[in-house]
Amino acid sequence: MKTILSVLALVGGFLVLAGCTTPETRIKKNPEAFSRLTPAQQQAIREGRVELGFDMEMVKLALGDPDRMRERVDKNGRSEVWEYVTYASSDGAILYRGWYHRGWRDPMFPYYLDYGTRREIARDRVIFREGKVESFEREKS
Repeated sequence: MKTILSVLALVGGFLVLAGCTTPETRIKKNPEAFSRLTPAQQQAIREGRVELGFDMEMVKLALGDPDRMRERVDKNGRSEVWEYVTYASSDGAILYRGWYHRGWRDPMFPYYLDYGTRREIARDRVIFREGKVESFEREKS
């Protein structure tokens, strides 16, 4: 029984650590893509910034996988919107962020299901047209 609990704890720890990525850890996972970029683009990604004209791979290096992806249609045509969200308690304390918590309905992550007063804060929104960043928004701190 202790062995099973130890294995479950170890797997849970790996899942949490896997979700806590930074630009540096994402760069280490995809060094080929990073090496193709200009020095200015590399610096922006290291700082977790998105620039106009970045492609989707570059945005993933800077910000990680999006929490939500939407399609938008307007008079200029179709675009794709990526949103990155943070969840906070009613008093503003950060509960969690990142794609690994997007499945709050997922039985693998039930520990916030009973947190009824949590609120969602869209911290970054990136709009792509034809695969390139057309515009982006960042929550002001």
